[in-house]
Amino acid sequence: MRLSTVILPIHRWSEGQKIWQRAEELGFHAAYTYDHLTWRSFQDDPWFGAVPTLTAAACATERLRLGTLVTSPNFRHPVTLAKELMTLDDISQGRITVGIGVGGTGFDATAFGQEPWGARERADRFDEFLPLLDKLLTQEATTEEGRFYSAVEARGIPGCVQEPRVPFYVAATGPRGLKLAAEYGQGWVTYGDPRGPGDVPVNQAPAVIEAQLAKLQAACAAQGRDAADLNKVLLQGSTAEKPLASLDAFVEWAGTYRDLGIDELVVHWPVPDSIFENDLAVFERIATEGLAQLG
Repeated sequence: MRLSTVILPIHRWSEGQKIWQRAEELGFHAAYTYDHLTWRSFQDDPWFGAVPTLTAAACATERLRLGTLVTSPNFRHPVTLAKELMTLDDISQGRITVGIGVGGTGFDATAFGQEPWGARERADRFDEFLPLLDKLLTQEATTEEGRFYSAVEARGIPGCVQEPRVPFYVAATGPRGLKLAAEYGQGWVTYGDPRGPGDVPVNQAPAVIEAQLAKLQAACAAQGRDAADLNKVLLQGSTAEKPLASLDAFVEWAGTYRDLGIDELVVHWPVPDSIFENDLAVFERIATEGLAQLG
């Protein structure tokens, strides 16, 4: 099992750089950031762009894997995103992971002035977005006309450092998203029950993940693929569970999900006076000692 973190892009780089470097010092497997224009309770606070932040983090670290968790069609077009990801992969010398999903319905989802996309349209768009992004990152030139996204002689030279391309970690819980994860993903991401922390009792949260894993296995089988080939990622913070309250709480939580088949846990770097407020000293102890105590 691996332990990673999410560092929100809320700090000026003079301070943010220290956090990304500290994440590497603590031994986290990866550090991700949200690809939003802003996010929920942070909408009136500082919030910086994901790709520039990851570029700076790539230059400030040496070993830490870096990535989005997650990017989506809400703010991106496959042609420009592919170019940015290829560049990030080069700057980081092959340390980029692309967490990617259909996107949500938060207020920043309509920042371009469009009408809100319903669940079906988001899924329809993702059905085009992900296969086209795959082609753009693996071909020297791509031409394709779609209902939502097109490319005309879009160049992908020199290609990614990682072969055949940067890994896709697909965030999905529904049948269409799980099919895409099975077909294109090197990893799969869940944050638990999509209904939110107030709707699922703590003691029922593991059963939600167990059911999702079973659906992922079925989707992989339908594609003739072994689900064991996908890295299975659980993003903490969207359930009523409190694994960062203490080292013992983390060990119990991590052991539960390891036994279910989760390969990578992702915890949020503490943010004072927010929903991600946690004791930094406890958090750092979890980072350095937590997995070792699983046995």
